[in-house]
Amino acid sequence: MKARTLAGGLLAFLTAQRLLELRVARRNERWAREQGAAEYGQEHYPLFFVLHPAWMVFTFLEGRNGRRVNVPALLLFLLAQPLRYWVIRTLGRYWNTRILIVPGGQRVTGGPFRYLRHPNYAVVALELAAAPLAVGAWRTALAFTLLNAALLLGIRIPAEERALAHYRAGQQARQAE
Repeated sequence: MKARTLAGGLLAFLTAQRLLELRVARRNERWAREQGAAEYGQEHYPLFFVLHPAWMVFTFLEGRNGRRVNVPALLLFLLAQPLRYWVIRTLGRYWNTRILIVPGGQRVTGGPFRYLRHPNYAVVALELAAAPLAVGAWRTALAFTLLNAALLLGIRIPAEERALAHYRAGQQARQAE
């Protein structure tokens, strides 16, 4: 298979995958809000709706010029898919694209969370590098890996940690009363 063909297939696959996941996230968001969830990090949330579609489009555009499929990178991308769904399945109703803290909820520590504090972001980082590299789009892989790292390490993960710390502090205060 040529990289050009795979680039189009990746775009179609990623588009369908992300749209289906948004449906799940919206359903989970409704449930969380019905439980009284508080949202954190709203100010940076729109950045994900720029980053991910732009990554998909640039992977396609640059990948159309790729000569051959990079099989190891493609295998890494394919390996990331069951890991992605392991995270989603482990979080169940708590999985979301937003930072929603549900009152009375417990931090998930099973599944991949036994090994990593934020496994979903490790999977996304792997995807952001591997998919473009699979079609020879190394500029896209580099640029979006750096953008994702800045967004996740600089903004998203700290926002999640602050939300969890705020929630834990509230729980401890209620227990002390």
